[in-house]
Amino acid sequence: MTGTLHRDDGFTLIELMISVAIVLVILGGALTSFNSALKVNDTATQLGDSSQNLRAGTDLMVRDLLQTGAGIPTGGIPIPSGAGALALNRPSPPGDAYTFDASSGVLPSVTPGAAIGPVVDGQATDMITVLYADSSLALNQTPLTAIAADGSGMTVDAGTPITNTDNGIKVGDLIMFSNALGNALQMVTRVSGGQTVYFDAGDPMDLNQRTAPQGTIMQLQSGPGVFPPTTATRIEMITFYVDPTTTPGAPRLVRQVGFGPALALAGVIEDLQISYDLVDGVTNPTDVKAPVAPNTPSEIRKVNLQLGVRSDDRVSQLGDYLRTHLNTQVSLRNLAFVDRYQ
Repeated sequence: MTGTLHRDDGFTLIELMISVAIVLVILGGALTSFNSALKVNDTATQLGDSSQNLRAGTDLMVRDLLQTGAGIPTGGIPIPSGAGALALNRPSPPGDAYTFDASSGVLPSVTPGAAIGPVVDGQATDMITVLYADSSLALNQTPLTAIAADGSGMTVDAGTPITNTDNGIKVGDLIMFSNALGNALQMVTRVSGGQTVYFDAGDPMDLNQRTAPQGTIMQLQSGPGVFPPTTATRIEMITFYVDPTTTPGAPRLVRQVGFGPALALAGVIEDLQISYDLVDGVTNPTDVKAPVAPNTPSEIRKVNLQLGVRSDDRVSQLGDYLRTHLNTQVSLRNLAFVDRYQ
């Protein structure tokens, strides 16, 4: 019987090993490319988030700076000064308690704060406080109905409601009084159910010091207890600084209105550097961190901002945080405007 010859086809061990090696090389290349793509995507995402934080923080600061000085008297608003007057408290980062410089006797539209902000990543940050009139409440359209003889209260004309939930007067508001004798500033401590507002002593800013020799509402009297026709204007006091303590490890750029709660504008902002361009009619200094005598903050006409941001997380491609900066300049149009038709 003749047997059938069978042929066993297949791969040798060497061929199989070569095939596996090729597949592994291909898979390795694919995984490397995929991992690189993930890292690039992570970097792009972190960069996008950081850039958005920078834009958001800068845009909101610029919005306030563009309004700075609106409705504020040239040179600033007089504040309590002279023998026995207390320094006015300034809104400050958590753990700090700064005061305004009262040597000039006025509160300027811009108060610099060079290197007095918190130190973040070894770098001292800056602060800035600005003032502008609040146009949402038309207090100054008509004279006040009455002012207490000792300046401790005012009654607003009934044509200007002051208890609206949207923009009514509230505790902590700053009110500037203006008449033919000048200007003065007080802080609201109580509001009645009607049209009367009170300015008790011991306010958070120590602004209601009516016994001070200069810079108070008492200097706006034409005689004992008598005020000429006087108007009132609500003033916004806005302070910007970096807060590294409220959310440890993630410093935030915050905006504080008066002595109210500080609201986060952007994070993670690690650096805030501010310098100023001045106009004094002589040397016109530029890029100064704070005016030096004989220059004053009232000569500030431009603000130079630099914000530094850090990514929320470490970037896998770098093994470290991604950091970037944004620089911009803001001309304070309300302080630089000159009415050529007067």
